[in-house]
Amino acid sequence: MADALIVTAMLDDAAQERFDALRRTHFPAERNHLAAHVTLFHNLPGEHRREVEDDLGVVAGRVGAEVPVRVSGLRFMGHGVAFVLRSPALTQARSGLAQRWEPWLSAQDRAKGADLHVTVQNEVEPEQARALHDALRAEFSPSDVSATGLALWRYLDGPWEQLARVPFEKSEKKPAEQVSGPTADAGPARRTSGTGRARTRRKARG
Repeated sequence: MADALIVTAMLDDAAQERFDALRRTHFPAERNHLAAHVTLFHNLPGEHRREVEDDLGVVAGRVGAEVPVRVSGLRFMGHGVAFVLRSPALTQARSGLAQRWEPWLSAQDRAKGADLHVTVQNEVEPEQARALHDALRAEFSPSDVSATGLALWRYLDGPWEQLARVPFEKSEKKPAEQVSGPTADAGPARRTSGTGRARTRRKARG
């Protein structure tokens, strides 16, 4: 599992800040070592990093500009709560990558497909999760945000290390922006300089 690759969708700054705030409030502090994130692939083999980066660049170029994402609902997960996202363009991009990477996909990535969501609470007692779900649902209304690109991470037996960011821009092929330099905390949706590094237990969902 060490050195496995993770692919996430980056969100616009306002959406990222909103989900981060909810996660800080409701995720157990001792287990909340990641910013809010939208995971597209959970476990790709690290030896295929270069091919993965190249493919992300091709897909980002085809997607073009930032794509709309609908925050469409809430999901009670038993021990946590997530916001459900809908985005035909992002789902299509994920499907294309899944077809290309099919021999590498884990059982989890094959089974889940484009299950777009942002987890804001996890690993709590069911009663606590149900209470948050009901409270958020009482004031929930659908909203629109944007996906701004794709990010590639490496799982290091706990931490996530950001390897590359690929913004959605209109081009034939968008090369992956290499991430280098000193480590720094960074959310998956942030466009930051330096190596983004976040800590998580592998059971972190989303």
